[in-house]
Amino acid sequence: MSESLMPRALVLGSTSRYRRELLSRLRLPFETAAPDVDETPQPGESPAALALRLALAKAHAVAALYPDAIVIGSDQVADLHGQPLGKPMVHDKAVAQLRAMRGQSMQFHTAVAVVCKASGFAQADTAVVRAVFRPLDDAEIERYLLAETPYDCAGSAKSEGLGITLLDAIESDDPTALIGLPLIRTARLLRAAGLLLP
Repeated sequence: MSESLMPRALVLGSTSRYRRELLSRLRLPFETAAPDVDETPQPGESPAALALRLALAKAHAVAALYPDAIVIGSDQVADLHGQPLGKPMVHDKAVAQLRAMRGQSMQFHTAVAVVCKASGFAQADTAVVRAVFRPLDDAEIERYLLAETPYDCAGSAKSEGLGITLLDAIESDDPTALIGLPLIRTARLLRAAGLLLP
């Protein structure tokens, strides 16, 4: 097989264990690389625009290091009435997030970008998940956070774990989007970039 027909390497531009586990479901060999991207929101930037911009920025940052590879970048932003909620990282911020979210309907914007510098391919898409939180009391919030410590998750809850008990409903057309990588959209973009999938 000539070099031009060799399949391109696949690189996940993320250090997230959640995204790594999700991408492994596609049964494609891949490497991971940490994108060097400032994730600070721009003034007036909507949560949806922030997620899309960061997914593209992460993919392009890693593609600069792996110019012959197909690179995936992704980002998720929790959106409470137009206000972005990031990863709380500490207990007190997680408590404040969940108090603000209790009894509320909110959105999670999970963007994915696929970039190949060598071929000039660059496309992105966003999955929107609507989540309705139960009217949680402070004791429930404390019990949940101490049990699952979801401090590295936007919105302070892991829907794939105990966090599902905090919710009344989830609505999405891409079922893995809330966990961190919308696999339906990812597979679509990878096929468009030239990767063979079942």
